[in-house]
Order: sequence, then structure tokens, then C-alpha cells
Amino acid sequence: MLKRIYLDHAASTPVRKEVKEAMDSFWDVNFGNPGAIHQEGVIAKDTVDQSRDKIAGYLGAYPNEIVFNSGGTEANNLAVFGVVNRLSEEGRKFEDMHLITTVFEHPSALQCFKYFEKKGVKVSYLEIDSEGIVDLKQLEEILTPQTVLISIMYVNNEIGTIQPLIEVTKIIRSFKKGQEESSIFPVLHSDAAQALLFLPINLGKLKVDLMSFDAQKIYGPKGVGALYVRKGIEINPLIIGGSQEGGLRPGTENVPLIVGFAKALELAEQEKSSESERLTKLRDYFIKEVLEKIPGTILNGSSEKRLPNNVNISFPGKDNEFLVIQLDQRGIACSTKSACLKEKSSYVIDSLGHDEGLSKSSIRFTFGRSTNKKAIDYVIKSLVEICNPIIEI
Repeated sequence: MLKRIYLDHAASTPVRKEVKEAMDSFWDVNFGNPGAIHQEGVIAKDTVDQSRDKIAGYLGAYPNEIVFNSGGTEANNLAVFGVVNRLSEEGRKFEDMHLITTVFEHPSALQCFKYFEKKGVKVSYLEIDSEGIVDLKQLEEILTPQTVLISIMYVNNEIGTIQPLIEVTKIIRSFKKGQEESSIFPVLHSDAAQALLFLPINLGKLKVDLMSFDAQKIYGPKGVGALYVRKGIEINPLIIGGSQEGGLRPGTENVPLIVGFAKALELAEQEKSSESERLTKLRDYFIKEVLEKIPGTILNGSSEKRLPNNVNISFPGKDNEFLVIQLDQRGIACSTKSACLKEKSSYVIDSLGHDEGLSKSSIRFTFGRSTNKKAIDYVIKSLVEICNPIIEI
């Protein structure tokens, strides 16, 4: 194959031509600071406002509920630290707070909870079933009057399983009604970095309080994302020093990246249905062929409640890093786990309850706009040759 086959779109996507063109003039022509009152500044501010309006419209939010930042990691940190630090500032002791998250959250969220756990905050970690779906019954059982924050990702970044957010919000609303005093707590946050490209997101219907987004996952530029903060939810900023983004993200707004984010989302919304349908067919074909042609392989996560572009398969007895390198030499890019993890094994795969060591043989393939059947057939052929080599005597 002369052209490389990129199957790691969950890690990052290439910036689309249309996105680059939309951003172009804001690097050196309309380069003003949105905080300035002269013409250049007014153009920049209007551009940021228009981009915010556009993004809010696609997400079913109010413009002032969208807080721009550097990406998914910062958005997740702002959500968790923002809620807990706000309560601490208001006089709530760490030991009087209870947080809930899942065992397979992205590291940028999970490590925030572990940080506060060391500070004395009680943290509960929801288990997932063998299909990679969060345990809703456990959530009902562990909610307490001290629960102030719940964080459940909309889609897992490694195995692509879609979580039942609507059911989660119903459980939380029911719990709140049973409390003696009306309260906004517990607040619900969801990491939707992997969801934005394929799933319909209407924040008014989802009823989440905080939601994280990342432009680089939707063919937008790296270094920009957003946190949705529902009206009435008060959180503290991570950094201080300016009034930008409602005081929640001080610093000069990155106008070209924000423009790119808005354009990428616009294009994603236009193609969401057709691209989801196309990739679902390729996904199912790929899974069927690999499981049939390579004995012993195991699909990680639900075969149905997963993103159209995500396939995570374990190859028992094979070293996943060796497989990725072998595939890379054949012109195929894929991954063993989240790009944010240094460890060889994946705690996400371990959380599915598989046999110990299976996570060290798992590979994530995530498809994109450039993926077609010809490429998939070549990947399948390569996997078969690597996993089932012909032994000549």
C-alpha cells in the first residue's frame, strides 16, 4: 500500500480543508485581540461571539453557557475542580463531600477524582458490565445527601461504548426529589469528546449540568475545546487573571482556533447521519471478518451500543505493541489504548472483567472520513498474516 491507512481517529483527526480555510485570515489579517475596543478588536470579538452562537445552536445551549478553553483535558479538569473548589471556598469541608465517577473514565477526569480522594473527599467508582456499560443500579444505591458531583462519560474513548445518559439524569432527578431541601446537587458532568462527531447532542434534552468537548476529535484544530456550564451552575476557574469566558477561562481567546472549532462542528452536523451509517457498516464488517478469520479474538465492549467508528479487539497471546508496530510497518496506524496513558496495559479493558493480561493484547481501530472498504480489507488481510503466519517446513 503506497498510501498510509490511518485508523486512530479517536486520538486525533486531520484538520479539514474547509476548517483551515475558515481559520486562515485570523492568523495575520484579522488578528486583533477580542478585548480591544478598536476596529481590529471589535472584529475579533464579533467573530468569537458568532462562533459561540453557532456552537451553542448546534448543541441546544445558550451562548453564555459555552466556555472556550484548550481542549477536552482542560474542560474535564475545569468541571471537577470547578465544582469541588467552589464548594470548598463556600465552606464545605472535603470530608463532607461525596463524588461519583466510573472506573473507566478518561485519565483527564479520573485523575482529578483521585487527587481529591487523597485530599479527604469520599469518591465512589461505578463499575461497568462486560458490555462496557455503566451500572445504573449501583448508581442508585450509592447516592447520598453528601453527593455533590457525578461524572460519567458519554462515550468511552477506548472501547467506544455509549453510556445511558438519559437514564442517569432520570436517576439523579428522582434522587433530588426525595431530598428534604431543593438543591442543584448532585451536579452531573459528562465527557463528550468522543460523542460530538456521531451522536445527537441536545443539552436541553440531556439535562446534564456540565459537558466537555474537544475540537481535534471532529476534524478541527488541536488546542481548543469547550465546557458547557448550565445556567445556574457556579464553578471556580482553574486559573485567574482576566474576565474572558465569564471569568472561567482567563486569557486572550484564541480566535482562529475557535473559528475552526465552529466550522468543524458545522460540517460534522451536516454529515453526522450519513457518515454514521457508512461507518457502522464498515465497523460491523470489520468485526465479523476479524473474529471469523482469527481464532480466539475477542471484541471489547458492546457490539451495538458503541460508536460507528470504534472497534476494540483483543488478540489473546499476542503482544499489542508488537501488533501495532507490525501494522505500522505495513502502513496502518492504530493504537493499543488511550494516547494519554503510559502504561502498557489498559485499565479500561481490565474493567470489563476479562482474564488478567487480556488488556495487553487489545488494539483500538477507529475509522474516519478517509476509511473505505478497500482499506479495511487490507487491514484484515494484514492482521490475518501477522496473527496466523504460515509455517514453512
